[in-house]
Amino acid sequence: MVDTRFHRFAGPMTLGALLAAIGQQQLLGDADPEIQISGATELDLAGPGDVVLAAHTSYVDELRRSGAGIAVVLPGLQEAVPDGCVALVAAKPHNLFADMLDTLYPADTRTIISSERDDLGAPVFERDVVIGSNVVVGAGVEIGRGTIIGANTVIGAGVTIGRNCVIAANCTIDCAHLGNDVVLHSGVRLGTEGFGWLDFGLSNRKVPQLGRVIIQDRVEIGANSTVDRGALGDTVIGDGTKIDNLVQIGHNCRIGRNCLIAAMSGLSGSTILEDGVLLGGGVGTSGHLTIGAGSMVHGRAAVTKNWPAGSKLAGAPAQDIRDFWREIATMRKLTKGDKQG
Repeated sequence: MVDTRFHRFAGPMTLGALLAAIGQQQLLGDADPEIQISGATELDLAGPGDVVLAAHTSYVDELRRSGAGIAVVLPGLQEAVPDGCVALVAAKPHNLFADMLDTLYPADTRTIISSERDDLGAPVFERDVVIGSNVVVGAGVEIGRGTIIGANTVIGAGVTIGRNCVIAANCTIDCAHLGNDVVLHSGVRLGTEGFGWLDFGLSNRKVPQLGRVIIQDRVEIGANSTVDRGALGDTVIGDGTKIDNLVQIGHNCRIGRNCLIAAMSGLSGSTILEDGVLLGGGVGTSGHLTIGAGSMVHGRAAVTKNWPAGSKLAGAPAQDIRDFWREIATMRKLTKGDKQG
């Protein structure tokens, strides 16, 4: 569910009114135009008033189990829409869903610049909070006991920060909830918009980024690293994980507990790192993949597919490190030739 502390909801709105607003009344069909829409969310979290998207056959099982009231789907997925759920069938479901999101959550309300949130109330600080010079704190912010906020940091409306955290100078925090004992070094950016686009290379239309960043306890994030908020769900960094300088975490990534991510690494959207994964410097992932618990990925590797727990990877594209060294040895033999005799 979209967190309305960060993204104002223009509803509730009827299905008929929403489709009329985006010029798609013909999609209503025999559905009741008075169905109330209470929000948009992911398939597995949806309730009767929610709109969801299923734009790929890989979502068939989730779609069949979903409790959503309205589903935007490809023509081939119409049969998988559960009873009691209205199917809105579109050749370009992503575009239709983006139109709906732009109407339900207007763009001018989902930015760190828009801090006039009278509905959230004044910021709340527990005792012993230290605020540096020129810090900007938005409406409804909550900061826990003993936390230090460095100079020139900007904290967007609705953000919550736990106890005994250290937020260094010149950070920006938006659309985020932080646990206890979190450390953010200078220049960290939390809750930035994810890199999501439609009609690649043509219109490059932005996909609304309406999710959050969840930072669990004891996480440390190095200088000038960025963590994008989720598109609809959350980008999550697990308890005890440490992230080096200049690291990019894409939208909807899920990073487990006690992971280590070295400098210059970049995780594309929806990458999952299970607990205890180690990434060397400059590692990249192609997104929508899982690296199993306890895996080690050597520097400059490019991970392009799922890997099981305990994997040791190297190379671009990444492969099992034993295969990697075997290939290197073979190439050396071939390039040196047979020098015996």
